[in-house]
Amino acid sequence: MADLHPGSQHPNMEPPSSKKHWRLYLMSVVLGIGGSFQYGIQVSLIASPAVHVRSFVNYTWMLRYGSPVDESANQLIWSFIVAVLSLGAWAGAVHSGSLPVTYGRKKALLINNVVAMAAALLMVFSRTANSFEMILLGRFLYGYNVGLGLSVHLMYLGESSPKELRGFMTLTSSIFIGLGKVTGQIIGIKEIMGSEEMWPYLLAISGVPAALQFVTLLFFPETPRYLYIDKGDADGSRKALQWLWQEDNLKLELDDMQKERERALGEKAKTVKDVLTSRCVRWQLLTLTIPCAGVQFCGINALYFYAFDIFRESGVPENQMHYLAIGIGATELIAITLCSFLIDRAGRKKLMGYGYLLMGVTMCLLTVMLSIKDLSPHIPYVNIALIFCVICIYGLGPSGVSMALPADLFLQAWRPSAYVISGTVNWLGMFLVGMLFGYVVEGLGQFCFLIFVAYSFSSAAFMLYFVPETKGKTMVEIMDDFNKLNYKNRESDIESTGISTKL
Repeated sequence: MADLHPGSQHPNMEPPSSKKHWRLYLMSVVLGIGGSFQYGIQVSLIASPAVHVRSFVNYTWMLRYGSPVDESANQLIWSFIVAVLSLGAWAGAVHSGSLPVTYGRKKALLINNVVAMAAALLMVFSRTANSFEMILLGRFLYGYNVGLGLSVHLMYLGESSPKELRGFMTLTSSIFIGLGKVTGQIIGIKEIMGSEEMWPYLLAISGVPAALQFVTLLFFPETPRYLYIDKGDADGSRKALQWLWQEDNLKLELDDMQKERERALGEKAKTVKDVLTSRCVRWQLLTLTIPCAGVQFCGINALYFYAFDIFRESGVPENQMHYLAIGIGATELIAITLCSFLIDRAGRKKLMGYGYLLMGVTMCLLTVMLSIKDLSPHIPYVNIALIFCVICIYGLGPSGVSMALPADLFLQAWRPSAYVISGTVNWLGMFLVGMLFGYVVEGLGQFCFLIFVAYSFSSAAFMLYFVPETKGKTMVEIMDDFNKLNYKNRESDIESTGISTKL
């Protein structure tokens, strides 16, 4: 195994391309395939078979009742097929606070893959069984897979990475979300799997990455921090670190885990109620919910909705809209990939804070330009450019950092319950935006962006003025920084967040 050079323990001294961490990078690929990739592909591919699925609903209805389904009922069933993913994801996020603690991060992901493979089987046989209810159940199970998988994916990466690479590694989850979106858009075109004959297999495609992760994850160890801090297995943790990092000199990392274990000694994993009510994690909770889990409210989904209207106004043919959507998804993926190389250099605070600020400014300008779009035939092209600008900014800042920052905020005992809260805010927010956005657009038109502008500016101010930088710091050092906010003007009350629950 490669020896650790003296300077490599310091933040930012070692570039993310270091060859000795190749197993760690390979693990991020395995985790990504069955983790956040599933989120991206499920969000993007569902639009492609919409016509075929609604036709199938009508066909099964006629078989059962002898008459076609009412159009409004068909629309309601289709809307629920789309929206039930968020409800399933919320259920998965809730269980992310118990399954990874009881069975470990690795076993939780293996169980999660079985759920996705079961959902894929339901999708494949739904047409044979003439049952659209199997599609509904399959989408719910896919949602469960996404909600649990995304949370445990982030835990796994954060607990297995050295502090100088923790931001880069956790941000790979966002890269796989973007890759999943582009993949779903590409395979969803009618020339590949978007045809009437292939739509059940398109809906079942997530079973493939689930099977791949199930097989390959067996060759990787449990997370070192879970083994040491939760299970007290110092030898197993050392072996896992040596295998993943290809290092022998692990004293600093093991000492940090020992300090964290001593602070949490004799305590069980914290509950959601503990996280919500404890003063010692108050500012971590605010950071988790406002700029990170609340990222659904930054307006990116509204932007995707308006993009097609703007493309039409610019003269783009309807049959080419899908290819432009692929271009938007590819732009986001490229921006997130670039963010992965900046996050451990520029830091989380600046990337997210200034990212939200620039998004707010750009969406203000877009709102103005949409209001005057009839004044000149060139304005729609300006609006297309502004859409791509917002997507680039989103990928460079809020999208990536919202995945990476939560891994920095909580010690081991608090982390699973914190991810339950994060997942609940994120998925219920996505459900509400999906259900209510149409009504908001109908009532406000292009001025709906002003709601998202308010959120972007508020999150920017919160990040830039209150949240301490976390790059290159150990979990205990980050906790000490947040304690200065949690116990402001009460220095004598600063205690270990690993011990105190309420103050």
